[in-house]
Amino acid sequence: MNQKERMLAGLPYKAWLDGLEEERTECKKKIYEFNLLAPDERNKVPEILKNLLGKTGKNIFIEAPFHCDYGWNIEVGENFFANYNFTVLDVGKVTIGKNAQIAPNVSIYTAGHPIHPDSRNSGYEYGIPVTIGDNVWIGGNTVIMPGVTIGNNVVIGGGSVVTKDVPDWSIAVGNPCKVIRQITEEDRKYYYKKQEFDVEDYK
Repeated sequence: MNQKERMLAGLPYKAWLDGLEEERTECKKKIYEFNLLAPDERNKVPEILKNLLGKTGKNIFIEAPFHCDYGWNIEVGENFFANYNFTVLDVGKVTIGKNAQIAPNVSIYTAGHPIHPDSRNSGYEYGIPVTIGDNVWIGGNTVIMPGVTIGNNVVIGGGSVVTKDVPDWSIAVGNPCKVIRQITEEDRKYYYKKQEFDVEDYK
């Protein structure tokens, strides 16, 4: 196995060998173009992102600035939106379902380093995939750690550090992030806490 194959297999690898550094440089070129788009060039965003990311739906938008390592190791579904300062360390595969809403300053980390300093100083690192389901809202300043799976129809509260899997239909918050309750049919009528919708077309 070369170092890229080891990276994609979740094995220890060295990030500057076997063309990986060059691939990150190519990614940075695309991100540089994206992050410097003029405000009246927003119509170019979907095209650039579709050329950068591994797989996308038709409707996709990310507010600049955005940062990632490779781009091709990220897959997002239909109606994907991420707000300012979205950062993805995609040395491991990142898969996000449809209708994702990502608030500002969210980071997804698949990358990690060994705990012991001798092992860490060897230069080996690793990437463990992150998977996020459909209809998920990630609150601002959330960090999602390597190996996490977030289910469908989940809300992650702002400021969370997600270190463990989150099941479907959950609200989870905190550092470390924990499930605080399930999302129920009762929640449908509220737009914020216990404030009810005054319109009918949200259903």
